[in-house]
Amino acid sequence: MSLTQFVQVQLLETMQSGMTEFYTPQSSHETMLVQVKARTCDDLFVHRFQTDQLLVVRGSFVLIVLQNRQYRYIALSDRYPAVVTIPPGVPHSAINFSDEPCLVVNAVLRNGDPNPRDYRPMKPRIPYDLVAARSALDQIASPVVA
Repeated sequence: MSLTQFVQVQLLETMQSGMTEFYTPQSSHETMLVQVKARTCDDLFVHRFQTDQLLVVRGSFVLIVLQNRQYRYIALSDRYPAVVTIPPGVPHSAINFSDEPCLVVNAVLRNGDPNPRDYRPMKPRIPYDLVAARSALDQIASPVVA
């Protein structure tokens, strides 16, 4: 497990055929459908031998990652198809400001057997900056037109 790996956000490439648009598939060992409940602010958790590849398919939420002792707030929405890759060892969490649940596909890459400490919540030592999290979400909700 390398702690030097960082979370990556990548817009999906598309191919259009008639009225249908196809998005880049994500390779995985297993695929999970995850629901981030409405009005949720979760504690951090970490996977030791798992890479998450997250894609929002309905709704929006803010992914919080902790790296180099700083939080990074990544807004994700079904309106902007992007995959966020979270490597092993990176604490992360979610905030859903909406009154609606958010559905996320997680194309999981296994880097080893699951660890019993995976998914165990960790109380953040430093509180989340909810203003910064909300701001990240507002920026993708109303993009600036040049």
